Amino acid sequence: MADARTLMSTDVQCIPAEETVDRAAQVMREHDVGALPVKSADGALIGIVTDRDLVVRAIAAGKAPDRTTLADLIEGTPVAVAPGAHSTEVLQAMGNAQVRRVVVVDDGDLLGIISEADLARHLADEDLAAFVRRVYQG
Repeated sequence: MADARTLMSTDVQCIPAEETVDRAAQVMREHDVGALPVKSADGALIGIVTDRDLVVRAIAAGKAPDRTTLADLIEGTPVAVAPGAHSTEVLQAMGNAQVRRVVVVDDGDLLGIISEADLARHLADEDLAAFVRRVYQG
């Protein structure tokens, strides 16, 4: 099995926490992604915003997309793994948190992101199936 460095995508678009929901949606469309790591003004990784967050937690909740910032929307810290983490550790971290993406960080620096699509490209079918059962069963 592979490690996180092998699994991750490195062309990661980040967005500042002070950006608005509508701007995040535009960036997602421009880069054809469903999630963006969110950074604070000092450059620290403070969360991940997904397309689902934009729809469910902002628009469907009646928040104005042009006035609601990502800082108002994100909750908690992103699930992160080290670049040398074995794929079983990556799957365990994702399964435990029931998330579909994890960031790969080294000394606080964002190196990449691992999504379900990355797992599908690199993992054996049985490992991927076990992950899917774990994340989607709860």
